[in-house]
Amino acid sequence: MSYEPHNVCITGGAGFIGANFVRHWLSRTTKGKVVVLDALTYAGNIENLAGLERNARFEFVRGDICDENAVLGLLERQRIDTLVHFAAESHVDRSILGPDDFIRTNVVGTHVLLKAAKQLWIDRGRVPAHRFHHVSTDEVYGSLGPGDAPFHESTPYAPNSPYSASKAGSDHLVRAYHETYGLDTTVTNCSNNYGPYQFPEKLIPLTLINILRGNPLPVYGDGLQVRDWLHVSDHCEAIAQALHRGQSGEVYNIGGNSETTNIEVVRTLCALADELLGQTPELRAAFPASPAAKSGRASDLITHVRDRPGHDRRYAINYQKARLDLGYSPSRDLSRGLRETLEWYLANRAWWEALLGRDYSAWLKNNYAGR
Repeated sequence: MSYEPHNVCITGGAGFIGANFVRHWLSRTTKGKVVVLDALTYAGNIENLAGLERNARFEFVRGDICDENAVLGLLERQRIDTLVHFAAESHVDRSILGPDDFIRTNVVGTHVLLKAAKQLWIDRGRVPAHRFHHVSTDEVYGSLGPGDAPFHESTPYAPNSPYSASKAGSDHLVRAYHETYGLDTTVTNCSNNYGPYQFPEKLIPLTLINILRGNPLPVYGDGLQVRDWLHVSDHCEAIAQALHRGQSGEVYNIGGNSETTNIEVVRTLCALADELLGQTPELRAAFPASPAAKSGRASDLITHVRDRPGHDRRYAINYQKARLDLGYSPSRDLSRGLRETLEWYLANRAWWEALLGRDYSAWLKNNYAGR
């Protein structure tokens, strides 16, 4: 039995994955409202939604998911029947330095949303057919050894950072509201995302921007940490499928079928940048600090730095349940996805250069590149 969303509220819809999902959903549906609720904290960027204001189905609301009255009022006023919950503090390094914000947003904020949904949809009976979809991470499962089987939906939780612990807590709350109160919920746990609009603190955009600016490319430890890389467009399609076809109360793991070490990702990006800039004089002129503009190699910028505390060694996702139940499979391999991502960052220089003027740059210098 399929579910048909109508009026959708997307929390964190000005962030990386959220903004991509907003665009994905509006391009593939023709009915119902799409209301974005976002506090526009450091990783939320209204420019990620540029152009959508002309769409009559779209509305942006600036607000905090921890504000109970505001959340309930929004859901009621907009007649929301479907909530897609992206809003989260999501960077492991930041959670190590300051875990309080992660507990507030990821645990308390999720609970506020669940309470409001329950009150409106169940207690008052305003929306009998509803869905609360929670977007989570494979990091809740902890770390894998080299020969371990990939994470599956029954893998015991073993979070190793304040970030992953806060996401594990939110996952458990969503499950509890389904089991205790009958709230219609689905959960997806995804592997590492990459693609357009990703905030530059993450590995792939950080590497790309540093190559173009001729800055060192920091790699934690030996760089042999393994991640399963998932293009954000594939993730968005998986969430859409979970909304329509997912069974109430179920959890689905979403992977990209692209297990690769961090150092190999960095080296691939270096080779792609050397290739594209090397064959395009206009790009070399646009980015004169890049190695290609100086007849050098981007890989010479790689700098190994001290590993971060509690750094998980390997993540891998078994997405067979999503394949069988939802019809999901990733459409991009890593090679194609990385090339497309580099091309997007080259074509959208104004977007990321605007971010470099914010306080992010100082934080990055003090707390990431030198760790």
